[in-house]
Amino acid sequence: MSVYVDAAVWPFGRMLMCHMIADTSEELNLMADKIEVKRRWIQHPNTYREHYDICKSKRALAIRYGAIQVTMSFVGEFMEKRKNNDRLK
Repeated sequence: MSVYVDAAVWPFGRMLMCHMIADTSEELNLMADKIEVKRRWIQHPNTYREHYDICKSKRALAIRYGAIQVTMSFVGEFMEKRKNNDRLK
């Protein structure tokens, strides 16, 4: 089980944001807690699109705590696979 972060390229004010996703909701929220991202900032909770948008400094912390750096393409493919798996349930 893993947590993943893509490249920080999405502007939000003066910050650059990235996506943080995980194999499970539990892992995602535990990492959010570790890097001090409030759980209320989760995007699309309990759906195949569940993720956090985090800034570059939080991305660096997540990597320090074991998150895996991935491409934006990986994130899209990851969510697509999760979407297809949800359809099979």
